[in-house]
Order: sequence, then structure tokens, then C-alpha cells
Amino acid sequence: MFTRGRLIFVVFFIIAFLVGMIYAYRKDLKEIRQQYSGIYLVFFVLVLFLLILYLLVKFGGRF
Repeated sequence: MFTRGRLIFVVFFIIAFLVGMIYAYRKDLKEIRQQYSGIYLVFFVLVLFLLILYLLVKFGGRF
């Protein structure tokens, strides 16, 4: 399972990854706005997928 150190690493990694994605998105948005019209849906699906994976790992043995 996840130790406290691993959970802290995952939280910091996800935060850093999201900050990097947001920075890259904002930077590219100025140049090619029309290619990113559905990015919020993709972001929502990604967060939902990660949440489902977390719940499966956390509570997988109880189903």
C-alpha cells in the first residue's frame, strides 16, 4: 500500500504536474486558441480517471 512518504510524493507530483500543464496551456493559448477548445473536458476526464484509480487502489479489496 501507500506509505505516508509515497502519498506526500504523489500529492507534490500531482501539484507540480498540474502547475506545469496549466503554465504550458496558458503559454500556448495565445498562439493556437482554436486547437484547445475542449481542454476543460479532457482535464475533467483526466482528474476523474485519476480519482477512480485512487479509489480502486484505496478500497479495491473491499468490493
